[in-house]
Amino acid sequence: MEDLLLLVHRMPYPPNKGDKIRSWHLLKHLAQRYRVHLATFVDDPDDWQHVPTVQAVCASAHFAALSPRAARLRSLGAVLRNRSLSFDYYRDAGLQGWVNQAVQQHGINRIVVFSSPMAQYADAWPQARRVIDFVDVDSDKWRQYAERKPWPASAVFGYEASRLLRYERQVAASFDASLFVSAPEAELFRTLAPESAARIGWFSNGVDTAYFAPADCASPYAPGDKALVFCGAMDYWPNVDAVQWFASDVLPPLRARDPALRFVIVGARPSAEVQALAAQPGITVTGTVPDVRPYVAHAALSVAPLRVARGIQNKVLEAMAMAKAVLVTPQALEGIDAGIGRELLLADGAQQWLVAVSEALAGPPAALETLGQAARARVIAAYSWDARLAPLDRMIETPAAQDAGAAPALWTPA
Repeated sequence: MEDLLLLVHRMPYPPNKGDKIRSWHLLKHLAQRYRVHLATFVDDPDDWQHVPTVQAVCASAHFAALSPRAARLRSLGAVLRNRSLSFDYYRDAGLQGWVNQAVQQHGINRIVVFSSPMAQYADAWPQARRVIDFVDVDSDKWRQYAERKPWPASAVFGYEASRLLRYERQVAASFDASLFVSAPEAELFRTLAPESAARIGWFSNGVDTAYFAPADCASPYAPGDKALVFCGAMDYWPNVDAVQWFASDVLPPLRARDPALRFVIVGARPSAEVQALAAQPGITVTGTVPDVRPYVAHAALSVAPLRVARGIQNKVLEAMAMAKAVLVTPQALEGIDAGIGRELLLADGAQQWLVAVSEALAGPPAALETLGQAARARVIAAYSWDARLAPLDRMIETPAAQDAGAAPALWTPA
């Protein structure tokens, strides 16, 4: 096997947390074909227990401790240098030293980067075949934050949007291939970085359909509860915004008609705003749970009321894989190829959500079961990880000279 360097911004484990799902399967896929040397950060103390699991997949690995509070303070220095806050947030001399030594010691000439701030660690090795998985257009996420947040937060987010986009364009121009999580994300970045359009592609997330499957498990809900469940990291602002909006604009009129309805928010590290929602009638905030699957399996409906979103929502695919009826916003649907009304439900705005939830729960249970079964069949057919990751191998191996005339669709899964 040949050697390959993989740079990931957060330790890719456990594989049930947001972007760690994608990075973990990426690591496992690469480890079947290369001797992988992994450099990554650990920003959650609970993740140190998983180091042996990750090390077992790698030829070598370096785990750099990252304190989010210290990193935020350090990132402020980026303003003096007119560069992205994210760049300085993930800047670490020790990690750079380990990368330099690994590349030289093992003669590494293939580098895969996961998330744009990690590209800085590959700057010294332009002769290598370098592929970056941006996942999402993060700069556009910051732009959306700026539009929704009051000053001074809007000014900070606007600054980061412009500086990060500048850096993303620099990375895409110097790397051999730039990948995203969906066709819309890739197309958006082509419009923002037209100079790199011929080297921009995508591969969507997959789902572990053996793990996320219909299961016979005990219900975590009280008898008689009709749970509308939302799963996600609850310190992530788009998730916080989603549940706050649902709790204020959608849930009260629903509960006025049916007091048995309960909005259940499942996810680690709930922010103060999310914790405060638990004081409202009909809302449960669980915090960290050992397994999200019982909450999804026994819910009346899985909901994804996201108003700001980038890329593919794993939470939606996982609920579909469990044969659960899912109701989403257009933002949460982005990048997911599924039949509206046949494999999932769609609503935009509070009034449509009121109607959609009411009609879904008032109809015959068999209708939701049929929709859920169709959803699982769709995920099995189109979103297995092996199928999703297959195009990556050719991107890593293809000489850059052969890419120049390639159509962007060349890098999309069949």
